[in-house]
Amino acid sequence: MALAERRDCKDYVSIFVCDDWHLLRHFETETQDLAGLEWSPNGCVLAVWENCLEYKVLLYSLDGRLLSTYSAYEWSLGIKSVSWSPSSQFLAIGSYDEKVRILNHITWKKIAQFEHPSTINNTKARPAVSDDLSIHNISMGSALFSTQSKYEICPLPVHLPVVKPDPERANPKIGISSLAFSSDSRYLATKNDSMSTVVWVWDMQKMSAAAVLEHTAPVRCFQWDPRQPRLALCTGNAKLFMWSPAGCVAVQVPTEGSFQVQSLSWHCSGDSLILLGKEQLCLCYMDTQQDQH
Repeated sequence: MALAERRDCKDYVSIFVCDDWHLLRHFETETQDLAGLEWSPNGCVLAVWENCLEYKVLLYSLDGRLLSTYSAYEWSLGIKSVSWSPSSQFLAIGSYDEKVRILNHITWKKIAQFEHPSTINNTKARPAVSDDLSIHNISMGSALFSTQSKYEICPLPVHLPVVKPDPERANPKIGISSLAFSSDSRYLATKNDSMSTVVWVWDMQKMSAAAVLEHTAPVRCFQWDPRQPRLALCTGNAKLFMWSPAGCVAVQVPTEGSFQVQSLSWHCSGDSLILLGKEQLCLCYMDTQQDQH
């Protein structure tokens, strides 16, 4: 266990052995105002980063040695989110400059940089994908106007909705606030706060965008299936959205009354997930049979 603390205006990290809770190492970090720390999944490296006023990530070994330091730029708001890949091969750093930088575990240097432009016109990338929550459908045996949800492939170029942050308010809505790797480390999902309705999915083998999911409402939460590359999303309505390399789908939550999905969480088996509303919850079960979808 790593414990960050501040003594006499300096930052320190203590590493404890959880079997008997004895202190293994205690060292001062090269930070001005430590904001967070996170172990690599294999437990070999501890990532420590500064608060948003300074762009700085430090990588420490178990014995407190500083393995490497990374800084992308100076004199501007820096790090907003950090996430390790499950394989411990990649460290993703989300920044206020609306970019994600990927460090590798061999040299701790940047090997890729993912940008989040408001216009997508790269013909090499897969087309952006969006869902339409206001399609009116006429069908036998149903209401004349029924609201449906579905994802549609959009032709390039695609112009994504961008909300400019208010410079007079604290915590500006800009930058990469959410990062999440799939369980096999193949995909990375990201969200740029100035494009709150959009989730980007990156292919870590090709180091390029695999899909861009645009919705009509801000994305509240997204989380990967712990067993396979399947991403679940919610936008504060009565729908569950899912993406996988095979495709994507929008599902109506079959509940009575007004149930709005504010958050979600997968079961460790990947066979079910819980959908959380303000006053209710709903359990969603996946069909595990191979011959059904």
